[in-house]
Amino acid sequence: MSSIDAPIDLDKAPASARAIADYGRPLWKRWFLTREFAVIGAVIVVWIVASSVVPYFGSTTTLAYLLLDATPILMIALPMTFVIITGEIDLSVASTIGLSSVMLGVLTKAGVPIVIAMVLCLVLGLVAGAINGFLVTVVGLPSLAVTIGTLALFRGVAVGLLGTTAITNFPIFWQTLVQSRIGTTGIPVVMLLVIVLILIFGAVLHFTPFGRGLFALGLSKDTAAFSGVKVNRAKFIAFLLTGLISALAGIYWTLRYGSARGDNAMGLELSVIAATLLGGVSIFGGKGALHGVIGGVLLIGVLQSALRLANVSSDAINIVTGALLIFSVLSPRILAWTRQLRPPGRRREK
Repeated sequence: MSSIDAPIDLDKAPASARAIADYGRPLWKRWFLTREFAVIGAVIVVWIVASSVVPYFGSTTTLAYLLLDATPILMIALPMTFVIITGEIDLSVASTIGLSSVMLGVLTKAGVPIVIAMVLCLVLGLVAGAINGFLVTVVGLPSLAVTIGTLALFRGVAVGLLGTTAITNFPIFWQTLVQSRIGTTGIPVVMLLVIVLILIFGAVLHFTPFGRGLFALGLSKDTAAFSGVKVNRAKFIAFLLTGLISALAGIYWTLRYGSARGDNAMGLELSVIAATLLGGVSIFGGKGALHGVIGGVLLIGVLQSALRLANVSSDAINIVTGALLIFSVLSPRILAWTRQLRPPGRRREK
């Protein structure tokens, strides 16, 4: 038998080869028999169980607060998906929220019209993302080290500007707007903005050359560059987007709680990364889908909401979130290990 005709063990093949071979499966299997849809199914199951067991969980009020709590995580998870698919990571997103929140408070207190203050906060988010992107793509530093540093830097600046004080004099109209609901559905009006962002990020990731370039970059930087992907530019744009959307989440956070503080959203990066990885995005890059990420955000949100209503302590909720993050990283390895246990006769051939 020639080497060309020899069977291919896809379990030992590189990720790119497995991805190509996957297109030989029926369309319905590629769409529905996936980790992403398994996460969405888990959301439905947990919701049904929690509604049956936890008092008041199935009410529209609970739905409203669940979505309000999940909104900043869902916002930031969208660009975080771009970053992680390229094989990088951004740990500074929660600190950018805090910095944006403080900036909004300081500018509003100084008499700047709130709409202009919001625009300046978004510009600040772009600057924060540009700092991360520059250090990663131009200087060539690892994103983990860079964003740990900017996590401390941005948070330090935010806390340094306000100290332990808080600014609370924001226009009632805007505070009411971010918490208002669509009729009697319990769905917050702000979810309309989130849906628009999901559609934009989903279209870019899954239906444009830029999005395909991100996947190629995550699978192999050299191959992506050889295929015409502008590697540094793609990564730089991904970091710009995390900075921009984090600043937007900071504006939302400030108006929802009516308070600008330097410690706002501290630790939120854990929930964002856990939801992104739980939704099927590979920590090693090159794999992921936005509908899975949305499912991951909602799964964590539903679990946290149910646990709060069940009077579970915040420390225990953090333990659950951390456990989900560990599971998200380990599950691909576990699945690969189980595939290796299959009899050789069941492995695919070219």
